Amino acid sequence: MYNHWKVKELSDEEKKIASLLAQKYKLLTSITSLMVQRGVRSVDEAEHFLEPRLSELHDPFLMKDMDAAVRRINQAIGNKERILIYGDYDVDGTTAVALVYKYLRQITPQLEFYIPDRYTEGSGISDKALDFAKESGCTLLITLDCGTKEVLMIEKAAELGIDVIVCDHHLPGRERPNCVALLNPKAPDSGYPFKELSGCGVGFKLMQAFAMSNRSDKRGLYDLVDLVAVSCAADLVELRDENRILAYYGLKKLNRHPTMGLKGLINVSGISNQTLDISDIIFKIGPRINASGRIQNGRESVELLLSKNPKDALKRSVNLDKYNTQRREIDQSITQEANEIVEGFKDMDQHKVIVVYDPSWHSGVIGIVASRLSEKYNRPTIVLSDSDSQTISGSARSVRGFNIYSLIERCADLLENFGGHPFASGLTIKKKNFHRFIKEVTELADREISLDDLTPVLHIEEELKLREITPKFRRQLLKLAPFGHGNEPPIFVTYGVVCVTPPRITGYQGSHLKLVLSMPDQMPIMQAMAYNQADKLAMLQQDTTFDVAYTIDEFTRQGHHNTQLNIKDIRLHTADL
Repeated sequence: MYNHWKVKELSDEEKKIASLLAQKYKLLTSITSLMVQRGVRSVDEAEHFLEPRLSELHDPFLMKDMDAAVRRINQAIGNKERILIYGDYDVDGTTAVALVYKYLRQITPQLEFYIPDRYTEGSGISDKALDFAKESGCTLLITLDCGTKEVLMIEKAAELGIDVIVCDHHLPGRERPNCVALLNPKAPDSGYPFKELSGCGVGFKLMQAFAMSNRSDKRGLYDLVDLVAVSCAADLVELRDENRILAYYGLKKLNRHPTMGLKGLINVSGISNQTLDISDIIFKIGPRINASGRIQNGRESVELLLSKNPKDALKRSVNLDKYNTQRREIDQSITQEANEIVEGFKDMDQHKVIVVYDPSWHSGVIGIVASRLSEKYNRPTIVLSDSDSQTISGSARSVRGFNIYSLIERCADLLENFGGHPFASGLTIKKKNFHRFIKEVTELADREISLDDLTPVLHIEEELKLREITPKFRRQLLKLAPFGHGNEPPIFVTYGVVCVTPPRITGYQGSHLKLVLSMPDQMPIMQAMAYNQADKLAMLQQDTTFDVAYTIDEFTRQGHHNTQLNIKDIRLHTADL
């Protein structure tokens, strides 16, 4: 339960803007108020927000080194050089490899791709990968979703006669790699107007520039935009600017004519008869792509995404689905063990960062466990397990407003390797430095995080009566989609609701509540789900009046439109509200 509900209030000026936009676009003021809260301040900005256009994508040549990257690819193709497409083993990396490989294979057969093994090679460029490149006769290496901090490995590639183009979106280190081109919008000198592209998004921009330089038809590239949408959703990049455009059209492609491999995953996920949104990627498609790298090798995910045959795609999708089932069983077990450790902490309310370690935990799922602990306890969380006899690997996840990457970066002298984003990071540490690392991280967190920062606050955008959730309102709400990180699904509050029928416990291990809600003496009746809130059953007795904070799930299944409230929190109603 959240300690505090905070309902946002628009200023008088913001209310004027919302009213103007409502008149201009014939929208409900409740909808345009949501747009204003998302930074829309003018008719021009509203136009871009409501109707994203591919023509509004930024010129890829605004990114530093793009000219050099395109020249080198054109040179390689002209000389019939072999090119190695290299990417990380997660969703972002594998979709990026699939996109660049699929686009370039229309032009040259001289291609290889490589995904490192999570457990024997780790992330980034490995010695094994460079050996493979050399043995395969590759003279150009294109890295995707990695490479920015690989100074030494890129030097080694040069010694082997291999040029490197880096396509990445991770925060740079202190030293710039000596590569043919560094394509990273987060690089200090990148010059690119939008910094928050996914790794696959950077790969897309490289192929966009390549197409422009060769005056190629962009339709072939735009046919791959569903891969970019999957990367944006799974990697939790902000869905604004270019990401919003790419996710918007990627979802359209995913719903109308998805890439063969993605269609296979949609089928095995049980979501083939509904309109897909960002949450379907996050909870259904993304985990199955990730499961390959967590349980086996991410190469299988790329092979699926490159598949041209429906039977082959379905077979590979079934395999990934099996891996995902294994992954789920493992991470549930580890999450339970980690929770037991945390619950054993003395003075838990004084802990400002959670650090848990078990040498036996499966390193492929500790990121998921860190996410669950962070969400449950509202604390930055680092989960660690043994990589081998000498090293420990870790995954870190943060909470709203705290940069976990910056915290880890300040412990760099104790680390073998680290990388990531402000919200999610990974690290490797020698066992001899383990206790010093925990001490340093804890001390930094104690200094920089206040207990007030860790007080769970539910940020609510608008109050609604249930009768306001009309078909018209729901249609207009969808105009603000796609919803995701940076354009969160709006949270609404309704005060004074009752259960029409007794609440029902459902879901895995009876953890969810299914509710049918109404307001006294009012219609309509609304279906609702309160996920992981079965513990609130006792407070919802007959005739109990309570308040609900929720998002609105609108989906189409088997041709029928359905609306369901996704309850974020419940509290007893008081008369003075």
